[in-house]
Amino acid sequence: MVRKAIIPAAGYGTRSLPITKAIPKEMFPLGLKPAIHYIVEEAVQSGIEQLLIIISNTKHSIVDYFDHSMELEAFLKSKNKEHMLKHLELPNIDIFYIKQHHANGLGDAIRLGKEFIGDEPFGVLLPDDFVISDQTPALNQLIDEYKKTKSSVLGLKQVKQEQLKNYGVIQGTANSSLIEIENIVEKPKKNPPSDLAVIGRYIFTPAIFQCLEELKEGVDGEFQLTDAIKSLLEMEPVYGKIVSGDRYDLGNLGEYIELMQIMSREQSLE
Repeated sequence: MVRKAIIPAAGYGTRSLPITKAIPKEMFPLGLKPAIHYIVEEAVQSGIEQLLIIISNTKHSIVDYFDHSMELEAFLKSKNKEHMLKHLELPNIDIFYIKQHHANGLGDAIRLGKEFIGDEPFGVLLPDDFVISDQTPALNQLIDEYKKTKSSVLGLKQVKQEQLKNYGVIQGTANSSLIEIENIVEKPKKNPPSDLAVIGRYIFTPAIFQCLEELKEGVDGEFQLTDAIKSLLEMEPVYGKIVSGDRYDLGNLGEYIELMQIMSREQSLE
């Protein structure tokens, strides 16, 4: 059973400068809710019971958002606006926080969750990756496969050849609805091993932490999660699942605008 998950949210958001100097990318509005609200909802819908959000020293607005505002609630009640309290409802999940004091890469961020996770399988949701599915939430799709394999499962999407240099790209063999991963390359500049890129949804066995502890600096001088996955492949099977749904990248301005329009329409219908 996968009960816990990690959301790494300590990055600088450099692709979205200059606005991210003041507003964390995770707090970008999608309709009347911040982006991270939907990511937390996906975790809840996937059966996650406890969530660890990795933040930095400048991400206090995330903590504030998922806290109760007793002053605001009292104000609404005093003004006979109790009907507006429904807008303050938060996803029903236990949320914990830890700070990543230096942006040393995704691998370093996940490593900080070792004590929180313990000896359990767990999920990872990157907050700038959105998957809109009419059926099962993206993370839950991976959990369903974990139940069958008891192995780590990575979310995959087919990506255009010219964009593969921005992703971790896998090499593997198709096996039923899964791909057994044989190799993974971080941001290949040429000759990518396939057109299947890893997107921001993962289920890991706790063995990944041993690989994270042994990490050395990789691409961009950071501790790359991809390198830890490559080490994990030497220890146990790792699978990939092509995730069903439309994927949007919050750091891509065009995709963010499109996603904002979709979420705004949905909220207007509620």
